[in-house]
Amino acid sequence: MRKLTFLLRPSWLILAVIVAAFAYLCFTVLAPWQLGKNTSTEHRNQLIADSVQADPVDVVGVLDGDPTAHTEWRKVTASGAYVPESTVLVRLRHLDGAPGYAVLDAFRLDDGRTLLVDRGLVAAVDGTRPPVIAEPPTGPQRLEARVRASEGVVADKPPSTQDGYRQVYTVDTAQESTVLGTPLTPIPTGTDKGGYLQLAEGQPGAFTPSPLPQLDAGPYLSYGLQWLAFGIMAPLGLGYFVVAELRARRRDRAEASTHADVTATPTAESDTPAAPTTEARLADRYGRNR
Repeated sequence: MRKLTFLLRPSWLILAVIVAAFAYLCFTVLAPWQLGKNTSTEHRNQLIADSVQADPVDVVGVLDGDPTAHTEWRKVTASGAYVPESTVLVRLRHLDGAPGYAVLDAFRLDDGRTLLVDRGLVAAVDGTRPPVIAEPPTGPQRLEARVRASEGVVADKPPSTQDGYRQVYTVDTAQESTVLGTPLTPIPTGTDKGGYLQLAEGQPGAFTPSPLPQLDAGPYLSYGLQWLAFGIMAPLGLGYFVVAELRARRRDRAEASTHADVTATPTAESDTPAAPTTEARLADRYGRNR
């Protein structure tokens, strides 16, 4: 055990604490974070793939159905009419790589409930201001759309009115309900974020639809496995340095012992210096007595 007393030195203790903390974060925070993103991405991709093959259902059935069911990306139909003068623009969107806006409007169903509808994307004029937005068609309409979950709100970016349009930074049913002063019914999505409708291409009042996400899982699985590997390698690396230190100390002691055996003890008249002790050799290597 005496051979391991060097591990009680501050430098070794600090290194051990850092390695332990890093390994703990790898196994409890970093790897689960990436693996969780991989799971959620795969789930989203599966929902999108299923919706592509499925026929649209009446949105009323989704509204009155199981509130815990995952309905995002499901194709639905809605019958009713657009609410006049209910246009809201979402800032900081992109269309074909250029600045743009998403156009939102309220849509009142035949049963009286009102939903938020994302009509699609329009390009910004000179990259800085919205174009003139055409009003949605009046009268009874039948829409085909996808259910999308609200994006939430940005606390430090409140709604505003600019260039003659009410503007927000995210698509959020609760916030848009406040902006419009009209009660909007959130579509159950199986999460705490109430949903809205995103129009498909060619629907009444639609602009350029937002593209579907690419159906790939991304690098999250490999990132998660890498963090697990790092969490394993860090303690192994510390162990390697401990073993290397023990070998170096053992080698120094062996060399000192061999030198002492070969070199005779000097007499008072001899000019031959005494062999350095193991402690002195370690002091030379580390700058102080170990």
